[in-house]
Amino acid sequence: MVRGLRAVWRLAHALWHALGGLLTIVFLFPRLSQAQRQARVQAWARRMLAVLGIGLEVRGQPPAQGPMLLVANHISWLDILVVHAARYCRFVSKADVKRWPLIGALATGAGTLYIERESRRDAMRVVHHMAERLQAGDILAVFPEGTTSDGVALLPFHANLVQAAIAAQVPAQPVALQFVETATGRVSLAPCYIGDDTLLASLWRTVTAEPISAVVTFGEPQRAEGRDRRRWAVDLREAVQDLKG
Repeated sequence: MVRGLRAVWRLAHALWHALGGLLTIVFLFPRLSQAQRQARVQAWARRMLAVLGIGLEVRGQPPAQGPMLLVANHISWLDILVVHAARYCRFVSKADVKRWPLIGALATGAGTLYIERESRRDAMRVVHHMAERLQAGDILAVFPEGTTSDGVALLPFHANLVQAAIAAQVPAQPVALQFVETATGRVSLAPCYIGDDTLLASLWRTVTAEPISAVVTFGEPQRAEGRDRRRWAVDLREAVQDLKG
């Protein structure tokens, strides 16, 4: 009963915090500099994790500045929050996120780039746009698995979006995401969002589980050094796997 009441309170508080974020985007962001917006997004993400009862542990060295392509594994709807809390960046996400109530508006306000994954032509457009943003000095983040997994084993990395770093001649940095039980350090599957899971079911599991911590491990940046996108994607996957331990 106590755990259930605590979970309901967390969800209500999270909704209030999300609405506050939306109001900030609509009314305050137009008057802020880019650096101020980025700081607001990172602070908002950290606060949302705290509201949901999720700890944050950052290992390794996040990029101090761009250009950089962050390449991470994908476990949960929480991943974007977790990476934003560790280091502000612009995400490349599937286009249907843009249409999600409230979440889509928050993602767009945080600078997300959208891609229609089923469209080869749209993928080429996004890669070109990514290369432009990288050349402008942005930090972009992608989930090259293309979908979520349980986080225990990695899916193959799709190479298309890695091409943007090659075209822009900028480094890519492997990033490993893990969710663990805070008390024991064992892997927690509560935040997973896979298969027939619904967002609501995953959210409820997360807020009713034993205390969870998100672990974000930044590896060493690397350049293509003559590798094509497929070879580099394989090597980046191996780097992320090594970071997971």
